[in-house]
Amino acid sequence: MKAKTAIKLLVLLALVFLVLPPALLAAHGDKKPMKKGILLVAFGTTVPEAQISYDNIERSVKKTFPGVPVRWGYTSRTIIRKMAEKGKHLATPEEALSSMMRENFTHVAVQSLHVMPGAEFHGLVKNVQRFAGMSKGLKKVIVGDPLMTTSEDVQRVAETLLKIIPPERRKTDAVVFMGHGT
Repeated sequence: MKAKTAIKLLVLLALVFLVLPPALLAAHGDKKPMKKGILLVAFGTTVPEAQISYDNIERSVKKTFPGVPVRWGYTSRTIIRKMAEKGKHLATPEEALSSMMRENFTHVAVQSLHVMPGAEFHGLVKNVQRFAGMSKGLKKVIVGDPLMTTSEDVQRVAETLLKIIPPERRKTDAVVFMGHGT
């Protein structure tokens, strides 16, 4: 009788350890269960109307990646300071990644919303690489390129912009596209 009970117990234990999700067992030792997140990084804005664009981007990302938490980081120290003066805290990418580490994220996709790879973007990449190298940090961090990184990207953007020029304009009407930054 005791032998049957012992065998049943061993079979039950074997099944439990085979069936339990790895995430539950990963708490033992230094292994963490996988937790994915997205960090959107922008220069920032103090203009409420421009914030609508950021809100739309976040909505689109959440719709495309349902269930994946989205955080924000801003690269402009001037924007961060001005918003702090108005009582609103904006995290830097480094602060956002630190928070994500404390929240046990293991895999983070950092998507730059910069238009082109200038000084802000290169600083972002350099700092993100530091987080990827921490021993108890994030297991994997990747950085997505800005909108116009390659000459092919620039060509696609130019073609898209040409499509939004109002068709009813006269040939002598000026069309101005403006960018700002590095």
